[in-house]
Amino acid sequence: MAQKPVSKNVGRLNQDLKREIIGIVDAMKDPRLKQGLLTITKVEAAQDLSTAKVFVSVMGEEPKAAAEVVAALDSAKGHVRSEISSRMHIRRAPELIFIEDDNAAYADHINKVLKELDEK
Repeated sequence: MAQKPVSKNVGRLNQDLKREIIGIVDAMKDPRLKQGLLTITKVEAAQDLSTAKVFVSVMGEEPKAAAEVVAALDSAKGHVRSEISSRMHIRRAPELIFIEDDNAAYADHINKVLKELDEK
């Protein structure tokens, strides 16, 4: 199934949402969010702006760190949504869906495998 192209306005909104979510998450004091290097990699808002998928990458020592960070963000999604609404001056903020993004961890794994092959 072909994916619809994202309009210019939705693309701009995605970038604005990403910037605001990063600022809100950085200000949060939940200890679960401080377990590793937390990065918001991408935000994809729906065409009707009812939902927005927020892709979260966590580089940490513990393998469960990413799942705990996503759980912490899920529990605070109401706070994040209300902050977005007030900071961006929009009447209705999209429903946030936090998704674990493991692309950075996968890239790190591939780099390690390539180094091992290079050493041999």
